[in-house]
Amino acid sequence: MSTKDKSILILGCFDTKGDVFNFLRETIIHHGESVIMMNTGVLGTSQDFHVDFEADVVALEGGANIADLRRDRDRGRAMEIMGAGAGRIVNKLVSAGSIKAAIGMGGGGGTYIALAAMQQIPFGIPKICLSTLAAKDLSRQVGNKDITLMPSVVDVAGLNNVIRQLVKQAAAAICAMANVEMESSMRRKGSIAISMFGNTTPCVDRCTRLLEELGYEVLAFHASGVGGITMEALIREGVFDAVLDITTTELADELCGGICSAGPERLNAATEMGIPQVVVPGCLDMVNFAHPDTIPEKYKRREFYSWAPDVTLMRTDKEENEQLGKRLTQNVNRSAAPAAIVLPLQGISQIDSDGDVFFRPETDQVLFESIRKNAGENVMLVEADLHINDAAFADLLVSTLLDVISASAQIND
Repeated sequence: MSTKDKSILILGCFDTKGDVFNFLRETIIHHGESVIMMNTGVLGTSQDFHVDFEADVVALEGGANIADLRRDRDRGRAMEIMGAGAGRIVNKLVSAGSIKAAIGMGGGGGTYIALAAMQQIPFGIPKICLSTLAAKDLSRQVGNKDITLMPSVVDVAGLNNVIRQLVKQAAAAICAMANVEMESSMRRKGSIAISMFGNTTPCVDRCTRLLEELGYEVLAFHASGVGGITMEALIREGVFDAVLDITTTELADELCGGICSAGPERLNAATEMGIPQVVVPGCLDMVNFAHPDTIPEKYKRREFYSWAPDVTLMRTDKEENEQLGKRLTQNVNRSAAPAAIVLPLQGISQIDSDGDVFFRPETDQVLFESIRKNAGENVMLVEADLHINDAAFADLLVSTLLDVISASAQIND
């Protein structure tokens, strides 16, 4: 189905903001697009336009009756119900190939519901939210989705010269974005996800160049927590053919409470999706904290390095490395697709090199031994007497990745 046969989804609280949503609807239609209207407002609806999914339907999808939500007057619960219900309807619309884009507007409640619903829309389908909260930290609500936030400047509570102009701009933006075709035809041999940090940049840069020369598309993700979450989400959406997970430092932050944790599900996606992967214990020598005064009291006597004024790195110790080896292997071990773990025995980060601040070979050996002990028989274990940023190590990673990709292709033939 081409984008011409699809509609733009408009969702929001039509009970209190019907006039603004009617203006948005008319503007989008004026651009030649068809629309699907979803009302997430608990108190009522608008009589100014046709509504495809009314609030009672949304509430039922969320597991509640709209009359009960109105009677209870529990705003927090109502938002959760309407967000969940809207998400389920959106998921059905996406599965049916009915929408080419989505746009929402609102204050605190409307923004929460719109962003919750947009979590069900995969990468590449444009999503815009015109919000009073756009200037605040909405990273938790946005998550790993490609949602564009646009400040409303004034409240979305009636038409005026400011909101009219911004709605017109938002409508023009979503219409233009909706008609940009996905570049799936641009993919060549395949698409590779690769994880990186400043501490592994030389390795990642060389791997990327080598893979691109071989005809692969390479997408790099900064291992900052959000980066790892996003990479895992896109793996689950089927975007990648293989994973070169060079920088698994987010495991250390999850273990120790650092600011770059990607959660307990990190390293699960490639295993669950059954795609080939090569994993490196890159930057497991460090945990990321922010400014020095944010470091938890229990770590105050540990070894630190100031990477930047707002980034303080803590050197992992032997006990943590023992646990990290287990965590790294336990997910890779479950892979039905070919998988490899590659160990750079001369150091796992830029600052874990001979003479540098985090160079602790004896601590790294605990990590390596834990990986050796816990790696499953189905996992290829490769050891190299090299540093992670040596050119030869990058060459080894690429050749190993090509091996697991080839093995996977033979299994699937």
